[in-house]
Amino acid sequence: MERATANGPNGAHSGRVGPTNPMVTPLLTDQYQFTMFYAYWKAGKHNERAVFDLYFRRNPFGGEYTIFAGLEECIRFISTFKFTEEEIAFVRESLPPSCEDGFFDYLREIDCSDVEVHAVSEGSVVFPKVPLLRVEGPVAVVQLLETPFLNLINYASLVATNAARHRFVAGKSKILLEFGLRRAQGPDGGIGASKYCYLGGFDATSNVAAGKLFGIPLRGTHSHAFVSSFMSPDEIIDKSLHSSDGSSICEDFVSLVQKWLSKIQWSGSSHGAFGETNQSELAAFTSYALAFPNNFLALVDTYDVIRSGIPNFCAVALALSDLGYKATGIRLDSGDLAYLSCEARKFFVAIENDFGVPGFGKTAITASNDLNEETLDALNKQGHEVDAFGIGTHLVTCFAQPALGCVFKLVEINDQPRIKLSEDVSKVSIPCKKRCFRLYGKEGYPLVDIMTGENEPSPKVGERILCRHPFNESKRAYVVPQRVEELLKCYWPGTSDKAKEDLPPLKDIRKRCMEQLEQMRPDHMRRLNPTPYKVSVSAKLYDFIHFLWLNEAPVGELQ
Repeated sequence: MERATANGPNGAHSGRVGPTNPMVTPLLTDQYQFTMFYAYWKAGKHNERAVFDLYFRRNPFGGEYTIFAGLEECIRFISTFKFTEEEIAFVRESLPPSCEDGFFDYLREIDCSDVEVHAVSEGSVVFPKVPLLRVEGPVAVVQLLETPFLNLINYASLVATNAARHRFVAGKSKILLEFGLRRAQGPDGGIGASKYCYLGGFDATSNVAAGKLFGIPLRGTHSHAFVSSFMSPDEIIDKSLHSSDGSSICEDFVSLVQKWLSKIQWSGSSHGAFGETNQSELAAFTSYALAFPNNFLALVDTYDVIRSGIPNFCAVALALSDLGYKATGIRLDSGDLAYLSCEARKFFVAIENDFGVPGFGKTAITASNDLNEETLDALNKQGHEVDAFGIGTHLVTCFAQPALGCVFKLVEINDQPRIKLSEDVSKVSIPCKKRCFRLYGKEGYPLVDIMTGENEPSPKVGERILCRHPFNESKRAYVVPQRVEELLKCYWPGTSDKAKEDLPPLKDIRKRCMEQLEQMRPDHMRRLNPTPYKVSVSAKLYDFIHFLWLNEAPVGELQ
């Protein structure tokens, strides 16, 4: 059965687009959400107005920042939130038979038209404790959103952060390619990884489905299997190739390649590095160039990079150059990437000098082979000539840390602030409906994020404000902000008359992410021993947190 079209904030059918993944339905939740929902309904509490915060407690990967991602999918989910008859029937089967029929009638009625969502802009740099989403609405309905929202945000933010960290280590000038689909955790993990790695700063993906869904640039050439599938140049039947401008035709491109290989062997370019190259590899390269003369990029490590792969590539590239084409480059997928890339660059420069081919020395070198943050950092320290990195397993699986750990906590119900206490102070929630601000200093860097009560006056530029650590009374500082940015914006107004923020296209979210990272102070961004970013509360909210804490915590009795 097709999914029901959701009622929009004004109660009218809106024809909105649902989540990218059709498995994201109201049933994509934990069973205890339905048992709580029934208990709320049975107690007559289901329509009580509640406010929940979605946030995380610690930055991932040993760093001091996180990239927020997944908001668009959350808004898509609530925009079409409606139970189908099949789903209601399944919920009925999964709950005890004592549940009343009226509850299932109520399930048919509900949607998210009375839910309000305020969120940080997707692609923003965010920090622990600060709400990424503030969700307000009937307590039973909002409770149903907990698990899907956490599911849609946890991995998205984690892998976007992982991508941003790889971008930071690689540097701005390098091209980063996401090659993780085959190693990702299933189709959804692969699609999500491609989307959010692009958001986090990668340039392209090998994932064709993600390219179609999200407009991400696609990159990919051939594998070792293609190279080893050829036995000799004699297999190439159609040897002709038109020049790039179409004005002439080379009837025997294979012979032209062989001529160039001989020239390279007798020139000083090779410095005696090779004799006979692997002819089956040469056949594969030639065949691929005939198929893609404008996009010839060769995988050169099937047999021997220095003695065969690079000279064979150069022979084909020079033959293409004779016909007005420019080869794209090579890919290294094994071996000492720093050494091999430097040797390849020397070879390309020698070719340019010996044969007068402008720009050949700058032929692109791509490296892959199980890369991660550490290997990129090591390559930088060793010195290398790689222009682009293809990164897969460690990127998309978030090998260094498998989960972010976002939580969804009730902070207010019926205008009454609520707090969750714990012996672990990091797990104590910050109560009440809040506003969140980022305060910037004279140099343009963010200094601190501050949370205030909803009705407190906003921080103002040039006015001193006391910022307090939520739980440590000795940690406090005055700040005179030079710029103030309110973080939570309305992305789903519910029945309110608040202005609704538009969801930007993915390329704009990516741009925002890059700009946000540029704004951060370098010591917050570094890989080793980064400086923690300060997250604070106003003096008034600090006092209220501790008043509520003392009020809710039971007093022990010693005997």
